[in-house]
Amino acid sequence: MYPPGGPRQPDVNFDQILGSARSGFGRIFGRLGGGGLGGVIVLGIALIAVVWSATGIYTISPGEQAALRLFGAVQGNPVREEGLHWWWPGPVGKKDVVLVTEVRRMTLGYRTAAAQGVADTPVPQEALMISGDLNIVDVEMAVQYNIKNLGDFLFLVNDPGEMDREIPPGQPDGLTLKDAAEAALRLVVGQSSIDDVITEQRARIESDTQVRLQQILDSYGTGINVVNVKLQDVKAPADVQDAFQDVLRARQERDTKENQARAYQNDIIPRARGEAQKIREEAEAFRQSRIATSQGEASQFLSILREYEVSKEVTRQRLYLEAMEGVLPNISKIIVSPEVESVLVLGGREGVTPLPIGPQP
Repeated sequence: MYPPGGPRQPDVNFDQILGSARSGFGRIFGRLGGGGLGGVIVLGIALIAVVWSATGIYTISPGEQAALRLFGAVQGNPVREEGLHWWWPGPVGKKDVVLVTEVRRMTLGYRTAAAQGVADTPVPQEALMISGDLNIVDVEMAVQYNIKNLGDFLFLVNDPGEMDREIPPGQPDGLTLKDAAEAALRLVVGQSSIDDVITEQRARIESDTQVRLQQILDSYGTGINVVNVKLQDVKAPADVQDAFQDVLRARQERDTKENQARAYQNDIIPRARGEAQKIREEAEAFRQSRIATSQGEASQFLSILREYEVSKEVTRQRLYLEAMEGVLPNISKIIVSPEVESVLVLGGREGVTPLPIGPQP
Protein backbone atom coordinates (compact mmCIF):
# COMPACT_ATOMS: atom_id res chain seq x y z
CA MET A 1 0.00 0.00 0.00
CA TYR A 2 1.16 3.48 -0.82
CA PRO A 3 0.47 6.51 1.33
CA PRO A 4 -1.87 9.26 0.03
CA GLY A 5 -0.32 11.39 -2.69
CA GLY A 6 1.15 8.48 -4.68
CA PRO A 7 3.92 5.99 -4.16
CA ARG A 8 7.02 7.14 -2.35
CA GLN A 9 9.99 7.67 -4.59
CA PRO A 10 12.96 5.60 -3.39
CA ASP A 11 16.07 7.46 -2.33
CA VAL A 12 18.58 6.30 -4.92
CA ASN A 13 22.26 6.25 -3.90
CA PHE A 14 24.20 5.26 -7.01
CA ASP A 15 27.51 4.87 -5.14
CA GLN A 16 26.00 2.27 -2.86
CA ILE A 17 24.44 0.50 -5.83
CA LEU A 18 27.76 0.37 -7.70
CA GLY A 19 29.60 -0.77 -4.58
CA SER A 20 27.09 -3.54 -3.97
CA ALA A 21 27.27 -4.55 -7.63
CA ARG A 22 31.11 -4.80 -7.50
CA SER A 23 31.10 -6.91 -4.37
CA GLY A 24 28.39 -9.15 -5.80
CA PHE A 25 30.26 -9.57 -9.06
CA GLY A 26 33.44 -10.38 -7.13
CA ARG A 27 31.71 -13.15 -5.19
CA ILE A 28 30.12 -14.52 -8.33
CA PHE A 29 33.37 -14.46 -10.30
CA GLY A 30 35.13 -16.20 -7.39
CA ARG A 31 32.60 -19.01 -7.41
CA LEU A 32 32.87 -19.33 -11.20
CA GLY A 33 36.63 -19.57 -11.02
CA GLY A 34 37.50 -16.05 -12.11
CA GLY A 35 36.71 -14.58 -15.52
CA GLY A 36 35.73 -16.63 -18.47
CA LEU A 37 32.34 -17.07 -20.11
CA GLY A 38 30.41 -17.08 -16.87
CA GLY A 39 31.76 -13.71 -15.85
CA VAL A 40 30.91 -12.20 -19.22
CA ILE A 41 27.33 -13.48 -18.95
CA VAL A 42 26.91 -12.12 -15.45
CA LEU A 43 28.38 -8.77 -16.45
CA GLY A 44 26.05 -8.56 -19.42
CA ILE A 45 23.06 -9.34 -17.25
CA ALA A 46 24.15 -6.69 -14.78
CA LEU A 47 24.54 -4.07 -17.49
CA ILE A 48 21.15 -4.93 -18.88
CA ALA A 49 19.63 -4.59 -15.43
CA VAL A 50 21.30 -1.21 -14.94
CA VAL A 51 20.11 0.04 -18.32
CA TRP A 52 16.62 -1.32 -17.67
CA SER A 53 16.48 0.40 -14.30
CA ALA A 54 17.69 3.67 -15.82
CA THR A 55 14.74 3.69 -18.21
CA GLY A 56 12.50 4.19 -15.20
CA ILE A 57 13.78 7.72 -14.69
CA TYR A 58 11.30 10.36 -15.88
CA THR A 59 10.75 14.10 -15.52
CA ILE A 60 7.66 16.08 -14.55
CA SER A 61 7.53 19.61 -15.97
CA PRO A 62 5.34 22.46 -14.71
CA GLY A 63 1.67 21.72 -15.29
CA GLU A 64 2.24 17.98 -15.80
CA GLN A 65 1.16 14.99 -13.75
CA ALA A 66 2.17 11.32 -13.93
CA ALA A 67 -0.13 8.34 -13.46
CA LEU A 68 1.81 5.26 -12.34
CA ARG A 69 0.87 1.62 -12.94
CA LEU A 70 2.38 -1.57 -11.59
CA PHE A 71 1.51 -4.70 -13.55
CA GLY A 72 -1.41 -2.73 -15.04
CA ALA A 73 -2.91 -1.59 -11.73
CA VAL A 74 -3.03 2.13 -10.98
CA GLN A 75 -0.93 3.04 -7.96
CA GLY A 76 -2.29 5.80 -5.72
CA ASN A 77 -2.78 9.37 -6.81
CA PRO A 78 -0.96 10.96 -9.75
CA VAL A 79 2.51 12.36 -9.07
CA ARG A 80 2.48 16.15 -9.16
CA GLU A 81 5.95 17.09 -7.86
CA GLU A 82 8.13 18.68 -10.53
CA GLY A 83 11.59 17.33 -11.28
CA LEU A 84 13.22 13.90 -11.70
CA HIS A 85 11.41 10.74 -10.53
CA TRP A 86 11.87 7.00 -10.87
CA TRP A 87 9.34 4.27 -11.40
CA TRP A 88 9.55 0.63 -12.41
CA PRO A 89 10.18 0.47 -16.15
CA GLY A 90 8.19 -1.77 -18.49
CA PRO A 91 6.97 -4.38 -18.58
CA VAL A 92 6.73 -4.28 -14.78
CA GLY A 93 5.54 -0.71 -14.49
CA LYS A 94 4.23 2.02 -16.76
CA LYS A 95 3.84 5.77 -16.38
CA ASP A 96 1.67 8.28 -18.22
CA VAL A 97 2.97 11.86 -18.04
CA VAL A 98 0.26 14.31 -19.20
CA LEU A 99 0.07 18.10 -19.32
CA VAL A 100 -3.16 18.61 -17.35
CA THR A 101 -3.21 22.43 -17.38
CA GLU A 102 -3.32 22.63 -21.17
CA VAL A 103 -6.60 24.15 -22.38
CA ARG A 104 -7.87 21.97 -25.20
CA ARG A 105 -10.58 22.78 -27.72
CA MET A 106 -13.45 20.85 -29.23
CA THR A 107 -15.78 22.20 -31.93
CA LEU A 108 -19.38 21.22 -32.50
CA GLY A 109 -21.19 21.88 -35.76
CA TYR A 110 -18.04 22.63 -37.74
CA ARG A 111 -14.43 21.55 -38.11
CA THR A 112 -11.52 23.97 -38.15
CA ALA A 113 -9.22 23.68 -41.14
CA ALA A 114 -5.57 23.04 -40.35
CA ALA A 115 -4.25 25.35 -43.06
CA GLN A 116 -4.52 29.09 -42.61
CA GLY A 117 -6.82 30.92 -44.98
CA VAL A 118 -9.04 27.86 -45.47
CA ALA A 119 -12.67 28.21 -44.41
CA ASP A 120 -14.06 26.02 -41.66
CA THR A 121 -16.06 22.99 -42.76
CA PRO A 122 -19.68 22.94 -41.49
CA VAL A 123 -21.14 19.74 -40.06
CA PRO A 124 -24.94 20.15 -40.43
CA GLN A 125 -25.86 16.92 -38.62
CA GLU A 126 -24.33 18.38 -35.46
CA ALA A 127 -25.37 22.02 -35.90
CA LEU A 128 -29.06 21.76 -36.87
CA MET A 129 -31.44 21.56 -33.91
CA ILE A 130 -34.98 22.58 -32.90
CA SER A 131 -35.61 25.51 -30.56
CA GLY A 132 -38.31 25.68 -27.92
CA ASP A 133 -40.72 27.51 -30.26
CA LEU A 134 -40.33 24.74 -32.89
CA ASN A 135 -37.98 26.62 -35.21
CA ILE A 136 -34.89 25.07 -36.80
CA VAL A 137 -31.67 26.84 -35.88
CA ASP A 138 -28.07 26.27 -36.99
CA VAL A 139 -25.76 26.50 -33.96
CA GLU A 140 -21.97 26.16 -34.01
CA MET A 141 -20.20 25.93 -30.66
CA ALA A 142 -16.66 25.64 -29.30
CA VAL A 143 -15.81 24.00 -25.97
CA GLN A 144 -12.58 24.67 -24.07
CA TYR A 145 -11.57 22.16 -21.41
CA ASN A 146 -8.67 20.77 -19.38
CA ILE A 147 -8.03 17.78 -17.10
CA LYS A 148 -9.03 17.96 -13.46
CA ASN A 149 -8.55 14.28 -12.54
CA LEU A 150 -5.83 12.44 -14.48
CA GLY A 151 -6.70 9.00 -13.14
CA ASP A 152 -10.34 9.25 -14.22
CA PHE A 153 -9.34 10.79 -17.53
CA LEU A 154 -6.99 7.96 -18.45
CA PHE A 155 -8.58 4.85 -16.99
CA LEU A 156 -12.26 5.30 -16.09
CA VAL A 157 -13.90 5.84 -19.50
CA ASN A 158 -13.23 3.63 -22.52
CA ASP A 159 -13.84 6.03 -25.43
CA PRO A 160 -13.52 5.03 -29.11
CA GLY A 161 -11.72 8.28 -29.85
CA GLU A 162 -12.38 10.65 -32.73
CA MET A 163 -10.25 10.66 -35.84
CA ASP A 164 -11.46 14.11 -37.00
CA ARG A 165 -9.73 15.72 -34.02
CA GLU A 166 -6.96 13.10 -33.80
CA ILE A 167 -8.16 11.89 -30.40
CA PRO A 168 -6.84 8.34 -29.80
CA PRO A 169 -9.11 5.61 -28.40
CA GLY A 170 -9.37 5.42 -24.63
CA GLN A 171 -9.53 9.17 -23.86
CA PRO A 172 -12.95 10.58 -22.90
CA ASP A 173 -12.50 13.80 -24.86
CA GLY A 174 -13.29 11.93 -28.06
CA LEU A 175 -16.86 10.92 -28.88
CA THR A 176 -17.83 11.03 -25.21
CA LEU A 177 -17.12 14.74 -24.93
CA LYS A 178 -18.64 15.53 -28.33
CA ASP A 179 -21.85 13.61 -27.66
CA ALA A 180 -22.19 15.10 -24.18
CA ALA A 181 -21.69 18.63 -25.54
CA GLU A 182 -24.24 18.04 -28.28
CA ALA A 183 -26.76 16.64 -25.79
CA ALA A 184 -26.30 19.58 -23.40
CA LEU A 185 -26.61 22.16 -26.20
CA ARG A 186 -29.72 20.55 -27.69
CA LEU A 187 -31.34 20.42 -24.25
CA VAL A 188 -30.74 24.13 -23.57
CA VAL A 189 -31.72 25.24 -27.08
CA GLY A 190 -34.85 23.08 -26.91
CA GLN A 191 -35.93 25.07 -23.83
CA SER A 192 -35.35 28.47 -25.46
CA SER A 193 -36.92 30.43 -28.28
CA ILE A 194 -35.06 31.11 -31.51
CA ASP A 195 -34.80 34.79 -30.60
CA ASP A 196 -33.06 33.90 -27.33
CA VAL A 197 -30.57 31.68 -29.13
CA ILE A 198 -29.73 34.04 -31.99
CA THR A 199 -29.83 37.50 -30.45
CA GLU A 200 -31.17 38.13 -26.97
CA GLN A 201 -29.97 35.42 -24.57
CA ARG A 202 -26.73 34.04 -26.02
CA ALA A 203 -24.79 34.55 -22.80
CA ARG A 204 -27.43 32.63 -20.84
CA ILE A 205 -27.43 29.82 -23.44
CA GLU A 206 -23.64 29.51 -23.10
CA SER A 207 -23.73 29.49 -19.30
CA ASP A 208 -26.55 26.94 -19.08
CA THR A 209 -24.86 24.69 -21.65
CA GLN A 210 -21.59 24.77 -19.72
CA VAL A 211 -23.36 23.78 -16.49
CA ARG A 212 -25.27 20.95 -18.18
CA LEU A 213 -22.17 19.66 -19.95
CA GLN A 214 -20.12 19.62 -16.74
CA GLN A 215 -22.88 17.69 -14.97
CA ILE A 216 -22.93 15.04 -17.72
CA LEU A 217 -19.15 14.67 -17.76
CA ASP A 218 -18.99 14.39 -13.98
CA SER A 219 -21.68 11.71 -14.00
CA TYR A 220 -19.56 9.72 -16.48
CA GLY A 221 -16.41 10.19 -14.39
CA THR A 222 -14.41 11.61 -17.29
CA GLY A 223 -12.07 13.77 -15.20
CA ILE A 224 -12.67 16.68 -17.63
CA ASN A 225 -13.15 20.27 -16.48
CA VAL A 226 -15.15 22.51 -18.85
CA VAL A 227 -13.38 25.87 -18.91
CA ASN A 228 -15.59 27.74 -21.36
CA VAL A 229 -18.45 27.24 -23.81
CA LYS A 230 -18.76 29.76 -26.65
CA LEU A 231 -21.42 29.97 -29.35
CA GLN A 232 -19.80 30.76 -32.68
CA ASP A 233 -22.08 31.19 -35.71
CA VAL A 234 -25.79 30.99 -34.83
CA LYS A 235 -28.25 31.46 -37.68
CA ALA A 236 -31.36 30.16 -39.34
CA PRO A 237 -30.97 27.38 -41.95
CA ALA A 238 -29.92 28.49 -45.43
CA ASP A 239 -33.32 27.64 -46.97
CA VAL A 240 -35.11 30.23 -44.85
CA GLN A 241 -32.25 32.63 -44.29
CA ASP A 242 -33.72 35.44 -46.44
CA ALA A 243 -37.11 35.27 -44.75
CA PHE A 244 -35.49 35.16 -41.36
CA GLN A 245 -33.39 38.22 -42.18
CA ASP A 246 -36.59 40.06 -43.14
CA VAL A 247 -38.06 39.15 -39.79
CA LEU A 248 -34.93 40.37 -38.01
CA ARG A 249 -34.99 43.65 -39.92
CA ALA A 250 -38.65 44.13 -39.05
CA ARG A 251 -37.91 43.48 -35.39
CA GLN A 252 -35.00 45.88 -35.46
CA GLU A 253 -37.26 48.53 -36.99
CA ARG A 254 -39.85 47.81 -34.32
CA ASP A 255 -37.21 48.19 -31.62
CA THR A 256 -36.09 51.47 -33.20
CA LYS A 257 -39.64 52.82 -33.18
CA GLU A 258 -40.12 51.71 -29.59
CA ASN A 259 -36.88 53.41 -28.57
CA GLN A 260 -37.95 56.62 -30.33
CA ALA A 261 -41.34 56.48 -28.62
CA ARG A 262 -39.69 55.95 -25.25
CA ALA A 263 -37.36 58.87 -25.95
CA TYR A 264 -40.35 61.10 -26.80
CA GLN A 265 -42.13 59.85 -23.70
CA ASN A 266 -39.10 60.57 -21.55
CA ASP A 267 -39.00 64.09 -23.03
CA ILE A 268 -42.68 65.10 -23.03
CA ILE A 269 -43.77 63.62 -19.71
CA PRO A 270 -41.22 65.54 -17.56
CA ARG A 271 -42.13 68.75 -19.38
CA ALA A 272 -45.86 68.14 -18.88
CA ARG A 273 -45.27 67.37 -15.24
CA GLY A 274 -43.25 70.56 -14.90
CA GLU A 275 -45.98 72.62 -16.57
CA ALA A 276 -48.61 71.04 -14.36
CA GLN A 277 -46.53 71.77 -11.28
CA LYS A 278 -46.13 75.37 -12.45
CA ILE A 279 -49.90 75.76 -12.89
CA ARG A 280 -50.53 74.25 -9.48
CA GLU A 281 -48.04 76.61 -7.90
CA GLU A 282 -49.57 79.64 -9.66
CA ALA A 283 -53.06 78.56 -8.57
CA GLU A 284 -51.86 78.11 -5.03
CA ALA A 285 -50.26 81.55 -5.12
CA PHE A 286 -53.50 83.06 -6.48
CA ARG A 287 -55.49 81.27 -3.78
CA GLN A 288 -53.22 82.55 -1.07
CA SER A 289 -53.40 86.07 -2.55
CA ARG A 290 -57.19 86.04 -2.70
CA ILE A 291 -57.40 84.70 0.82
CA ALA A 292 -55.02 87.38 2.07
CA THR A 293 -56.91 90.09 0.18
CA SER A 294 -60.26 88.89 1.48
CA GLN A 295 -58.95 88.71 5.00
CA GLY A 296 -57.52 92.23 4.65
CA GLU A 297 -60.79 93.62 3.27
CA ALA A 298 -62.72 91.91 6.04
CA SER A 299 -60.35 93.34 8.61
CA GLN A 300 -60.72 96.82 7.03
CA PHE A 301 -64.52 96.57 7.03
CA LEU A 302 -64.53 95.49 10.65
CA SER A 303 -62.24 98.38 11.51
CA ILE A 304 -64.55 100.90 9.72
CA LEU A 305 -67.54 99.34 11.41
CA ARG A 306 -65.99 99.87 14.78
CA GLU A 307 -65.26 103.55 13.93
CA TYR A 308 -68.79 104.01 12.57
CA GLU A 309 -70.29 102.69 15.72
CA VAL A 310 -68.25 105.23 17.69
CA SER A 311 -68.91 108.26 15.41
CA LYS A 312 -71.52 107.60 12.80
CA GLU A 313 -71.80 111.10 11.23
CA VAL A 314 -68.08 111.68 10.82
CA THR A 315 -67.52 108.20 9.47
CA ARG A 316 -70.41 108.54 6.98
CA GLN A 317 -69.01 111.87 5.74
CA ARG A 318 -65.51 110.38 5.29
CA LEU A 319 -66.83 107.40 3.41
CA TYR A 320 -68.79 109.67 1.13
CA LEU A 321 -65.75 111.75 0.29
CA GLU A 322 -63.62 108.69 -0.36
CA ALA A 323 -66.31 107.34 -2.66
CA MET A 324 -66.44 110.60 -4.63
CA GLU A 325 -62.67 110.49 -4.95
CA GLY A 326 -63.00 107.08 -6.56
CA VAL A 327 -65.91 108.07 -8.83
CA LEU A 328 -64.43 111.38 -10.03
CA PRO A 329 -60.66 110.93 -10.26
CA ASN A 330 -58.26 113.51 -11.73
CA ILE A 331 -60.75 116.42 -11.79
CA SER A 332 -61.10 119.61 -9.74
CA LYS A 333 -63.49 119.35 -6.79
CA ILE A 334 -65.37 122.14 -4.90
CA ILE A 335 -66.19 121.79 -1.28
CA VAL A 336 -68.96 124.15 -0.06
CA SER A 337 -70.02 124.53 3.48
CA PRO A 338 -73.77 125.23 3.78
CA GLU A 339 -73.12 127.27 6.87
CA VAL A 340 -71.28 130.11 5.01
CA GLU A 341 -72.30 132.26 2.07
CA SER A 342 -68.94 132.33 0.35
CA VAL A 343 -67.97 129.64 -2.10
CA LEU A 344 -64.55 128.08 -2.14
CA VAL A 345 -63.49 127.52 -5.74
CA LEU A 346 -60.79 124.99 -6.42
CA GLY A 347 -59.10 124.95 -9.78
CA GLY A 348 -59.76 128.67 -10.71
CA ARG A 349 -63.55 128.41 -11.42
CA GLU A 350 -66.18 130.89 -10.09
CA GLY A 351 -69.99 131.13 -10.02
CA VAL A 352 -70.42 127.50 -9.14
CA THR A 353 -73.63 126.46 -7.50
CA PRO A 354 -72.99 125.20 -3.98
CA LEU A 355 -73.55 121.49 -3.45
CA PRO A 356 -74.05 119.71 -0.22
CA ILE A 357 -71.00 118.18 1.23
CA GLY A 358 -72.48 114.83 2.16
CA PRO A 359 -75.52 112.74 1.55
CA GLN A 360 -78.76 114.35 2.78
CA PRO A 361 -80.82 112.56 5.27
